[in-house]
Amino acid sequence: LDGGVDPASGKRRVEACLDDWLAIRADTVAKKTAVVDRALKRLTPIWFLNMGVRHIGEREVARVLEDLLRQGLAEGSVKRYRASLSSFFGWCVREKYFLVNPVSLTRAPRSSDEPTEMLPFAEEELEVVWERWAARNRRLADIMLLLGWTGLRWAEARAVRVGDVMKVPTPGLVICRSNPEGVGLKSTKRRRSRLVPLADRVLDIVAELSKDKAATDLLCTTDTGSPLHRSAVVRTLAWEATAAGRRIHDLRHTAAGLWLARGVDPGTVQAWLGHESIATTNRYLHYLGTGAHRAGLERLNAPRGNAGAMGTSETDTQ
Repeated sequence: LDGGVDPASGKRRVEACLDDWLAIRADTVAKKTAVVDRALKRLTPIWFLNMGVRHIGEREVARVLEDLLRQGLAEGSVKRYRASLSSFFGWCVREKYFLVNPVSLTRAPRSSDEPTEMLPFAEEELEVVWERWAARNRRLADIMLLLGWTGLRWAEARAVRVGDVMKVPTPGLVICRSNPEGVGLKSTKRRRSRLVPLADRVLDIVAELSKDKAATDLLCTTDTGSPLHRSAVVRTLAWEATAAGRRIHDLRHTAAGLWLARGVDPGTVQAWLGHESIATTNRYLHYLGTGAHRAGLERLNAPRGNAGAMGTSETDTQ
């Protein structure tokens, strides 16, 4: 061994090592993570896969990341690719192929494109689009309204069951599982359950969705009782024509806005949304403004009086 590293094993091609790693990961990580890992081989260029694993350095990794961004892969996807690549090379270090993870020496490149901004509905806007959706399919329209008042992620809405509906001490939904399309049932994003309140506006909707169902049945289903599928829902509701430029995920942002606008504490909103960090929740405060911002604007718009904050004194004019 040379410094604890086997020189012979370091000559193995990246592709062969990657195949070994993927086989291990298939049995040791969540299904969604395994899907992301499998994309690693598809996205990695042939020249990189054919190199000896010990010959991969910071330059080669940076080149791959920059090329992916240049080819149109979203910045978030490049970051996920980098995370998977780092996990792979971390495993290579543990297998004594080399001593230093080359991905740790790089940073994911930033896109020059404008980031996708959150675009929540105001409460009145949500009611307007609900009416448009209801004209096409009342049940799906009700489910979209439920998302707008509960902030459920799409995969969580696909997994919530009738038995997750709580009536006492207060109405709510227990969110403890997720069902991403193409992945299958799994735990929630942070692997923690949470209780999301049900406002009066959606209580009747939840009651109707629960009607004639067993506790183990899915709560949010189509008219035929089938699970939700994004493409079918978007098509049925004519989303491009009816949703005023929003995404389904903007319904989650809408719920946060509705709660904060009614004075719910940001820490409580963090718990209801299932955010790991309060910094994530604070993005909504920046978007909506705080009570102090609104009070400040009211002062700016108030008629100017002799003793107003903008008034001048004799000292000021000297």
